[in-house]
Amino acid sequence: MNKEDLKISVITVTHNSAATLADTMRSVADQTVTPYEYIIIDALSTDSTLAVAESFREELEAKGVRLDIVSEPDNGIYDAMNKGIARASGDIIGIINSDDWYETNALMVVAGEYEKEEFDLFYANVRMIKPDGSSFIKHARNRRYATSRDWNHPTTFITKEIYNSYQYRNESIHDDYDLILRLKKDGVRTRVVNVTLANFRMNGVSHSRSIKAAVSSIRIKYGIYRQNGYGCYYIFECIIVEAGKLIIG
Repeated sequence: MNKEDLKISVITVTHNSAATLADTMRSVADQTVTPYEYIIIDALSTDSTLAVAESFREELEAKGVRLDIVSEPDNGIYDAMNKGIARASGDIIGIINSDDWYETNALMVVAGEYEKEEFDLFYANVRMIKPDGSSFIKHARNRRYATSRDWNHPTTFITKEIYNSYQYRNESIHDDYDLILRLKKDGVRTRVVNVTLANFRMNGVSHSRSIKAAVSSIRIKYGIYRQNGYGCYYIFECIIVEAGKLIIG
């Protein structure tokens, strides 16, 4: 498919995100390849999140981007993502959370790679922003061994066709990685590029730095591995990942 004809939908899930949402939406508005639509799924925010979202409407629509804002109760972040995916009408869907932001060439790279050879799943490098402001690059890989160390949610794009067959289970904070394991197990066409396409603030639930949180995350993620047919030795992978979070911060 020619990249000029490719329709890319972007989804952001919000809840009381007024402090950071403008950075996220600015990064979408400033893309060198504009998205077809931008969908905001809000969980009844009580701050000025909706006002921030609405403030981008004129600019986005002037660029031909349809802005769809929904604010209603949900059953958690993955339920909200599923709602956004159901509303999306693009060929490819990217989900960028309200703490994070794209590099300006993100959609251009995705569209260019799809034009070269169509894929079902795409992801790339991400810049990890630590609470003290320092950062490092988390590199993307696609190998037989399954590890979340190789995959980066903010740079992930999945086709609408695939999403029509797969949804987030809405069972745990690691439902996004569960989806990746299911796609990997089913052998979907995957493209990985070593270009940094997004920025991730390490201050969310998945980066809670405590022994209790680490033990809980190990238990949940190990259960996901086992549910997807991976061996018992993946317990060591879960321990390595959580230990790394505690060390890196």
